[in-house]
Amino acid sequence: MPINELRAIATFAKAVETGSLRKAAAAQGMSPQAASQALAQLEQHLGVRLLHRTTRNIALTDEGRQFLETAQPALAALERALQGVRAAKDDSAGPLRIVGPRSTFLPVIWPLVEAFCREFPGVQPDVQLDDRIGNWVQDRVDVGFRIGVQAEDGVIARRLYPLQLVICATPAYLARHGVPDSLEDLQNHRCSAFRHPVTGHLIPWLVKVDGDIIHHAVSPALSTNDAELEVESVLSGLMIGQLMGSSAAAHIRSGRLIPLLTDHVADDKSIFIYYGSRTAQPTRVRAFIDRAIERLADNTAYFLSPQEFKLAEAAGRKAWRKFRLASDV
Repeated sequence: MPINELRAIATFAKAVETGSLRKAAAAQGMSPQAASQALAQLEQHLGVRLLHRTTRNIALTDEGRQFLETAQPALAALERALQGVRAAKDDSAGPLRIVGPRSTFLPVIWPLVEAFCREFPGVQPDVQLDDRIGNWVQDRVDVGFRIGVQAEDGVIARRLYPLQLVICATPAYLARHGVPDSLEDLQNHRCSAFRHPVTGHLIPWLVKVDGDIIHHAVSPALSTNDAELEVESVLSGLMIGQLMGSSAAAHIRSGRLIPLLTDHVADDKSIFIYYGSRTAQPTRVRAFIDRAIERLADNTAYFLSPQEFKLAEAAGRKAWRKFRLASDV
C-alpha cells in the first residue's frame, strides 16, 4: 500500500475519532486543506463516499462505517508496531554487531567492548574479527573498524589513530645477534613474516624510504597468519619482527622491545571507525560509537611519536654497546 493511501486512511479514522476533519489534520501534522484532499482522494480511489461532511459536522456513511470497522484493527496493529520500533530505538539493551580486522585490531577491541558492557550490561555484542572486507549491508553491521577509508555509500568513516609498522626486537636478541644498521643488514638476522590470513601469501615488510612506502622482502625464520603469535615470537627473543604499533607500543615503552631503523617506520595508514547515519541509530549503537571515539581517537597507547621512537632506539643502542663493551673485557 502506498504511504499516501495509508496516511489518508489514518486521517479518515482520526476524523471519525475526533469528530472533526480540522482536529484530525492537526493530530496528523498536516493542514486542513491537505487532510480534506487526502480524504477526497481516498474516496475517489475506493469509489464510495465515506463521510457526510459540512463545514461544522461529519458523519459516517454506511460504506464508511463498514470500512472503518475493517480498517481499525489493522491501524491499531500498525501503531503498536511503530511504538515498538520507537521503544527499541531508545533502548540501550539489545544486540550490537561489530566487525573489524583480526590482525590489526585484536589488542584493541576487547578493552573497548569490556568497558562498554560494564556500562551497558543489557547490550549483547556480536563481535566478528576477519581480515576480509565484507559487505556492510549483507553482514548487518552496526559498527565496523577498518584500515583506511573504504566506506560504502551511506556509511560514515572517522579516523581514530595511525597504524604504524615498527621493526623491533628484544634486548636479549640484540645482545646475541647485534643491531642492524640498515635495511640491508636484515638479511643477516632472523626475521619473522606475516602470512595473509585470507590469501595465505607471505606479506613483505612495508618500510618508508625517502618518504615512500615500499616492500622489503625478508627471508623468514618464522611465518604465521596470527598477529598475536608473531608478537610472542618477537618477545621470546628469538627473532626480529615488524609489529603493529598497537601491539608494540606498550612493550617499547616498558623496554621489553627496542624499536630499530625507526626512520623506516611505515605510518601512511590509519584505523577508521565506520557507522551508518547517527540520526537513525538505536541508543546502544550511538553510545558505542561515542565510547569508541572517546577511547580510541588519537589514543597514544596505540602509537608512538617520532621523538619516542628516536629516544627508545637510542636507549636500546646505548644499552647494547654497554653490554658489548662489558663482554669484551
